Amino acid sequence: MSKFSSVEEKFYEIRKYNYWDGDLPNTGFVRELYTRKISQYLGNRLVKVLTGQRRTGKSYVLRQLMEELLAQGKSPKNIFYINKEFLEFDFLKDYHQLNDLYNEYKKQIKPEGKVYLFIDEIQNISEWERFVNSKSQDFSDECEVFITGSNSKLLSGELASLLSGRYVQFEIMPFSYTEFLKINKNQNSKKQFVKYMQTGGLPELIWLPNDETKRHYVSSIVDTVLLRDIIQRYQIKNPELLRELFVYLVNNASNLVSINNIVKFYKGKSRRTTYDTIANYISFIEETYMMHRAERYDLRGKETIGGVYKFYANDAAYKNYLFGGFGYGFGYQLENLVYLMLRRNGFDVYVGNIMDKEIDFVAVRSGQTIYIQTAYSLTDTETSVREYGPLKMVADNYPKLVVTMDDLDAGDNEGIKHLRAWELEEYLDRLNF
Repeated sequence: MSKFSSVEEKFYEIRKYNYWDGDLPNTGFVRELYTRKISQYLGNRLVKVLTGQRRTGKSYVLRQLMEELLAQGKSPKNIFYINKEFLEFDFLKDYHQLNDLYNEYKKQIKPEGKVYLFIDEIQNISEWERFVNSKSQDFSDECEVFITGSNSKLLSGELASLLSGRYVQFEIMPFSYTEFLKINKNQNSKKQFVKYMQTGGLPELIWLPNDETKRHYVSSIVDTVLLRDIIQRYQIKNPELLRELFVYLVNNASNLVSINNIVKFYKGKSRRTTYDTIANYISFIEETYMMHRAERYDLRGKETIGGVYKFYANDAAYKNYLFGGFGYGFGYQLENLVYLMLRRNGFDVYVGNIMDKEIDFVAVRSGQTIYIQTAYSLTDTETSVREYGPLKMVADNYPKLVVTMDDLDAGDNEGIKHLRAWELEEYLDRLNF
């Protein structure tokens, strides 16, 4: 069988995933936070890159963008969807085969005018950058490209330099608290926030019937990411150590972590490992978006402090359903959720340090800064002094917040605003920077 007839046969198998025959794939709950942002970049040659952890809804966001294009009057023939997660697309191994499939689409469907090309989990196609760069910049054959990937290094390779300055990137995260309320048709309240904290924002969790099913689902995500995205990709020699490090990071989320101390711990257990191995394994976990690193920032020296970091889980579900037996207070869970809220709102997030005192978050966006302390409660004087004290040392006039789970609003304290945790997301949405 010739290459051409083979592509022709494969093309017939993938028709069902497209709109050409009147089929309308399920688009799920509309992620307005992302569709609104991405829509601002429609109609140009910039490649739209959606990144994020597996199972956070990147594919649904792509389909929602397709629906938006159809609503604008674009022809279904001009929309081509490829998903490397589906078995029917297994034959796509490299950019040559991708180009052959695209040409077959043009031949059979005969779209007129600009083509809107959507490719899910593109990192599974070798040298995909060559194809994307060619199509997005081809002035003789207009093609607007949208791609997704589950690895933060998607655009850091040598070949990705081909796209330098010609793409815009969006990180798709699990459901926010606001989305959680909308899906469940509930009003904002402390009760609902606690429910969100105890469940998590992974999209599929909302629809699963019980905790056992949810536990199996979360476990399967972790196993898939560790095995397919790390162990196989990087040919990991010690999978047991990799999993132990993931468990360690989840259970120490919101705590200061030192790679040197982890190495010492393993040496104390007579387990042979090295600093480089631990550092590499942790970086591999970060690349999958399962965990996020926050560097320490010296507010007086205006520089980052290396050696010790904080890590935050991409969703509360890992702790809630996999490692719930480990001691872990509400205060740490709250800090993790606040970190995720800041990330969703486009902030770069650091752990502040001022005169040996810690400020949980120094969040920077558009040249503006916000300082945040988190605590479960301010009911005793000692906690109040500990949380407000470091913020009072900061001399600038940027917003300063203390976020807690207290029922009552404690008001302002020398210009430092107290916010109840379930009010924070709305506050961040209203910020004018």
